[in-house]
Amino acid sequence: MNTASPTPATQTESAPKHSRLVGNLSMFTAKTFSGFNENALKYLLPTWMNSQSGVVIRLAFGSLFFWVLGWIKPDRSEHATARDRCLLLLTGAIAVFGYMYCLLMGLTYTTPISSSIFIALQGTVVYIICLIIGTDRLSAGRLVGIVLGIGGALVCILTQKHSDVASNPLLGNFYCLGSTVLFSSYLVIEKRFLRRLSNATVSKYTFTGGLLAAIAAVLISGHWFAPVLTQHVFSTPFLVLAFVLLFPTSLSYLLTDIGLKALPATVVGLYANWILIVAAIVSYALGQDHFSWWQILSIALIIGSVCLVEKAEAKDNAPKK
Repeated sequence: MNTASPTPATQTESAPKHSRLVGNLSMFTAKTFSGFNENALKYLLPTWMNSQSGVVIRLAFGSLFFWVLGWIKPDRSEHATARDRCLLLLTGAIAVFGYMYCLLMGLTYTTPISSSIFIALQGTVVYIICLIIGTDRLSAGRLVGIVLGIGGALVCILTQKHSDVASNPLLGNFYCLGSTVLFSSYLVIEKRFLRRLSNATVSKYTFTGGLLAAIAAVLISGHWFAPVLTQHVFSTPFLVLAFVLLFPTSLSYLLTDIGLKALPATVVGLYANWILIVAAIVSYALGQDHFSWWQILSIALIIGSVCLVEKAEAKDNAPKK
């Protein structure tokens, strides 16, 4: 009987497969939470909190979550230097705060499905950013995917009209587009830090930077409105807020960090497509959006864009024979 242990080559081949599986499961779970997040935030805005207050609440809870996690979980990764901490704080102040603020502002004026259409563009935007900074290369499939993605976004922007579920869809959609660009930039930047630093270390500094920026924005504007915090702990608004804070805000970011460690940033960005599917199902079920063939066309173009970019990604990363 041959009882020889696996060769080093076998071990190195099996480890990445396991890592990719964990990464994909993490991203699927994280983006499911994010899909429900769209509908939960739409319920809370602007009746139970305004966008600026919502950002402060989310970032405060997220900062506390990741600082406690970093204290409980031993950090076996390389320690962050003073330069790392400064850059992470700056990334949080610009990308994390900006993303959350634009997302909440967008959901104040448009619908969860429209917001999710732009979120689903994250994979395409990540690829464009990687192309600009020289870490990826152009291909015909990806170029067609980009054109389809832009077409889907334009269909959503130009055809959605004012309604009882969207008070100012044009403004809201532009906010959502801005949130997608900022979050895609965050994914590319964070991917680089996660090669050396732990999930908790990266997230606690980016969330803290975002929180400082959010507090400064509220102090400057004076726009604090959060009656949800005065509701009974078992009331519907408070329970919805608790879901937003625990799952999409904290666990979703933790799972995204795990996914970024195991998968390329472009693949992580492509998982935003699942947010669109979840948000669409829940929105139609709850009456947070009305059926529109233009919206279906936009969704089809976005999904086509994602599939083309993902196919090109898989082809480029396939082992050469």
